[in-house]
Amino acid sequence: MLEELRITGLGVIEDTTLPLAPGMNAITGETGAGKTMVVTGLGLLFGGRADAARVRAQPGRAVVEGRLRLAGDPGAAVAARVAEAGAESEEDGGVLLTRTVTAEGRSRAHVGGRTVPVSVLADVGEQAVAVHGQSDQLRLLRPAEQRAALDRFAGPEHDKLLAELREHYVQWRTVSDDLADRRRRTRELNQEADLLRLGLDEIGRVDPQPGEDEELRAEAQRLEHAEGLRTAAQVAYQAVAGGSDSGDDTPDAVGLLGSARRTLDGQSTVDAKLGELSGRLAEAATLAADVAAELSSYLDSLDADPARLQWLYERRAALRGLTRKYAEDVAGVIAWADRARTRLAELDTSDELLEELDRERQRLAGEVAELAAAVTAGRRAAAQRFAEAVTVELAGLAMPHARIEVVVQPRPAGRGDPVLTIDGVECGVGPDGADDVELRLHAHPGAPALPLQKGASGGELSRVMLAIEVVFAGVGGPPTLVFDEVDAGVGGQAAVEIGKRLARLARAHQVLVVTHLPQVAAFADRHLVVAKDTGGAVTTSGVSVVERTERARELARMLAGMPDSDLGIAHAEELLAVADREKA
Repeated sequence: MLEELRITGLGVIEDTTLPLAPGMNAITGETGAGKTMVVTGLGLLFGGRADAARVRAQPGRAVVEGRLRLAGDPGAAVAARVAEAGAESEEDGGVLLTRTVTAEGRSRAHVGGRTVPVSVLADVGEQAVAVHGQSDQLRLLRPAEQRAALDRFAGPEHDKLLAELREHYVQWRTVSDDLADRRRRTRELNQEADLLRLGLDEIGRVDPQPGEDEELRAEAQRLEHAEGLRTAAQVAYQAVAGGSDSGDDTPDAVGLLGSARRTLDGQSTVDAKLGELSGRLAEAATLAADVAAELSSYLDSLDADPARLQWLYERRAALRGLTRKYAEDVAGVIAWADRARTRLAELDTSDELLEELDRERQRLAGEVAELAAAVTAGRRAAAQRFAEAVTVELAGLAMPHARIEVVVQPRPAGRGDPVLTIDGVECGVGPDGADDVELRLHAHPGAPALPLQKGASGGELSRVMLAIEVVFAGVGGPPTLVFDEVDAGVGGQAAVEIGKRLARLARAHQVLVVTHLPQVAAFADRHLVVAKDTGGAVTTSGVSVVERTERARELARMLAGMPDSDLGIAHAEELLAVADREKA
């Protein structure tokens, strides 16, 4: 339930708060007072498109805040989405939602004081609120919307069947498109495959290994400078470990370090400091001996073999040939080969593969046809129940002789959809099945059944829409329902019946209705009036709750435009009494 709504800086509303109650909340006011801004504010709060043109110049931003408290499955779903977004619900389970829109068009959303994407507000709105206005009546005229309405009424098991159908449909179309593409592009794909094979053959003959180019470069550099490296290593070795062939008696580093250590050892008993230094010289002598051993091994490994050097030149040239064609380095060449092998597998246009794909396509087509037939059966079963339920509601909305008929028929082939044979009939098939659904209205006995867009007036369409919502309310849906002047074009007894139906909806849902009909407003549990103030240079509007006396004055204004008329007030009080008796 939406407990409170505060709107600031939106349209004619400068700053106002709507304290909303459980049950039915009616919002009334003069034309142009800003009733529509309330619905616009609700749309913004629950992730609707922001329109900077509706933001007041002062203060330069519009802010809509709402406090939401939900129970049951919708409450659990909202709490999970809020937690997923990193926000927290309040201790009593309430959630504070905020949407801000600046005059420059920038928009921000907050949940529980934490900044979140606007999509989070939209997700919360799907669970919490359903808004119905005159645009929804027009949307209901579209066949796709009528099919969606029937599917919604059919229930959760039907939803699961539809989801399974959509999944198999996507698989079927993917395989079908792949097969058609391979058949259409056989020559082109074969040419691409030949080029990939040539590249793979060339790379395979060279057989590059990871990191090989760097290893070969380092080895070639050593062989090219073998003499210089040998001389440097030999001189260093002689300096460290001796072993000169010239008979030079110059002491080597290892011998000098050993002599120094022994000298210090002789006095270490006199001064412990010399003993410490002797130990460090022993470490240095060990390190020098290790270096000498490595230098000796290095000298043994040096090889100035011209044949080896020539092979290195040829191998590096072969690798450079690959890197010029396929990638910047050997690692890139190896990666190109991996991608080429994967792509080559995809380019298979062999008869065997085409036959296998065709068998898979036919198998999936059979599954789609079977599921589509099951969906059709489910729709036809639901259509009968749906039509009967809506017809009953229309009788209570001052259309006692009207009857709704829901027609489920095969979708004709030739509209661009793929075609399958379902129950012996060729049909166009989409992800939603193979049916066209149409709501038809028998306006009175003997009248032909006509599609809603042809057979229903504006007032009748409003009542059909409300009847459908009453039926939907019996099978679940969001806990808060918003009706924006769905009673347009209705008056008299029909208006009273609409008020009764909205009051009935309000027993299980919170209902917010923006109305210009006093017969509807009289049934509200809370009546809010949007009043316009034109006393200053800038027009503003505010919202106030009216109780019994003021409420009668507002209904009198709605009845005859005379809020101070004793006769009008008496008529309004009579209307309120009738509504109270009906609700009781």
